[in-house]
Amino acid sequence: MIAIIKSSVRLIAASGLALSLSTLSAAAFDTKARAAYVLDQVTDTVLLAKNAEQPLPPASMSKLMTLYVAFEAIRDGRLTLDEELPVSQHAMSYGGSTMFLDTTDRVRVEDLLRGIIVLSGNDACVVLAEALSPDGTEAGFARYMTKRSKQLGMDNSTFANSNGWPAAGHRMSVQDLAILAEHIIEDFPEYYPLFSETEFTFDGRAPSNIRNRNPLLSLGIGADGLKTGHTNEAGYGLVGSAVQGDRRVIFVLSGLDSTSARAREAEALVNWSFRQFTSKTIAKASVPVAQAEVWRGAQKTVSLVPAEDLTVLLPALSGKQINAEVVYTGPIEAPITKGQQLAELVLQPEDLPEIRLPLVAANDVPSGGFFVRVKTAADVLIARFLTGPEGAM
Repeated sequence: MIAIIKSSVRLIAASGLALSLSTLSAAAFDTKARAAYVLDQVTDTVLLAKNAEQPLPPASMSKLMTLYVAFEAIRDGRLTLDEELPVSQHAMSYGGSTMFLDTTDRVRVEDLLRGIIVLSGNDACVVLAEALSPDGTEAGFARYMTKRSKQLGMDNSTFANSNGWPAAGHRMSVQDLAILAEHIIEDFPEYYPLFSETEFTFDGRAPSNIRNRNPLLSLGIGADGLKTGHTNEAGYGLVGSAVQGDRRVIFVLSGLDSTSARAREAEALVNWSFRQFTSKTIAKASVPVAQAEVWRGAQKTVSLVPAEDLTVLLPALSGKQINAEVVYTGPIEAPITKGQQLAELVLQPEDLPEIRLPLVAANDVPSGGFFVRVKTAADVLIARFLTGPEGAM
């Protein structure tokens, strides 16, 4: 006798949940960007998605993928920060934003990383790409970046070069850029502070190109990365992140028409993300939320509890009450082990994605003895007798 059980639970202390939640839907952010994506990193809640999966020209924002591959190489011991790399004629040939490298140079890896992050150096990207490429070419490195991006869950990214120079087929979605930003932040915290550096002077070569183009870094709103981008085809874009209190948001804007529009939209988006949403703990670890029926166990029910405090992101303004459902497939057959995931707490805040949070068994439930099994079998036979053949399960 198996069934999907949905138990409606109102979010009040009497039900074992920590508090009553009320909400009004947050006003949607009306961005002028061609595509946009905002993620609350701590709760993994998508706050905004506009053309999020559409592959678009990413311009220099795709340099983040070159940086990620370089960070992996340093972590794995295939590259060191003090290692000096040669500059090829191909690397030197790139225009646009550069470190003004030439073929007589040998450049430290750490300087190349700063040259990419702060100065957006097209030439610096190629130096790293040729050093790490499976076949020693930038094209080979781009093919590897495409393969690696798929392994990271970036399904709408294809690379033709290492630096975002306009090229046929060089595309990324804003969602993929957010995925990449989150990987950089989480996988390489030791290098992430580089993204908040506002200036980098390399050998006195480019006094006009020493400042980070990220317009948010000096505003005092918690911004600490990551990368701007611009080409005529792509427009103006930004992959950014900001921290306020215990929350971090990651955001991507693409296709704006000027540097000033990029700065205005990005600042407004950060303020909206933090002011219109708040994180709330809705259930405490080990505090029962509901009871699940047990099949052939030493007890008839088992308490369902969160394994850890359950924190969700919700619109900040008070309004109507949110209800929850505890969903499980039951009755659950014994034996049951304490901590075993048995159910989910499902929330559906207005104008936000459905939230599904795991619930586990509060205690062990061993199988019932001989008399329990006999009684269970008898109950099934009686039920079948009373309902007849058509109602038999």
